[in-house]
Amino acid sequence: MPSAESISAAIPYLALALGLLCATGGGELFVRGTVGIARAARVAPSVIAATVAAFATSSPELTVAIQSALAGEPEISLGDALGSNVANLALIFGVALLFGPLAIIRAEVTRNFAVAVAAPAALSVMLIDGSLSRAEAAILLGGFALWFGMVALKAREERRLTPALQESSSGFIRALVETSIGLGLLIAAGSLIVFSASEIARRFGFSDFIIGATLVAVGTSTPELATALMARIRRQDDVGFGALLGSNIFNGLFIIGVAGAITPIQTSELETAPALIAGLIALALVYPPRSGVYRPWRGAALLAVYGAYLAAVIAFGR
Repeated sequence: MPSAESISAAIPYLALALGLLCATGGGELFVRGTVGIARAARVAPSVIAATVAAFATSSPELTVAIQSALAGEPEISLGDALGSNVANLALIFGVALLFGPLAIIRAEVTRNFAVAVAAPAALSVMLIDGSLSRAEAAILLGGFALWFGMVALKAREERRLTPALQESSSGFIRALVETSIGLGLLIAAGSLIVFSASEIARRFGFSDFIIGATLVAVGTSTPELATALMARIRRQDDVGFGALLGSNIFNGLFIIGVAGAITPIQTSELETAPALIAGLIALALVYPPRSGVYRPWRGAALLAVYGAYLAAVIAFGR
């Protein structure tokens, strides 16, 4: 009969396996439900992905932001949000591109791309003095409200111009249920993976800083990873990429803004520089090509950026 010690040692690995199962099932349901809601709402799936889906998949980061800020440790949220943004593009989108060329609607991506670049650029300026005040957090939240309002107006215009489909109410309800169940599974997956990865890393002697900037960031990005991969499988690339780009905007403006508004953030340039620089380089690599088709070589370049980011985090985190 296994001892209590062996059972305790196995728990993180069992949690990791369960988290991966939840991510797989949740990603499938979430993508299918998101596309169904977009069809019923008569707007492009990429719009739903960049707003509703992005906010939903960023819910683990929001939970970390509120809990850490209320505990007087908003720096955890800052590291998680910045690390998640690097993971979203350099790791997750990089992996997605390894499956082959990825096509998107260029006009819809460029609409949000400027905001995705402006968020880390503005944050870099705000953090020059080593702190993020409540006033600066309010500016980030104001920028988020402005962007979200513009996207909502665009969606309203699309709905006005798109003829209504003969979509049954049962079809919409089914899409809503699938999205809700999928989101629940994705959130559970993120929590399980964060717990398991952190416990395993501590057993190998890694510091809390390195764990937060890497494993926690990847764990809270599990919903985006599952969504992006399932979107590739279901040939809904606009949904996958839209969710990643929208999630970066939510993290950079809303998540960090909420944490800073609750408790001002104190940090150092050495801690934030790797994530901010890697995030901007990743954004440059995912700028939409004229053809609207991303080639696998960009995936390899993005993964190289993520590898360099991990090396820098470990070097500065010691």
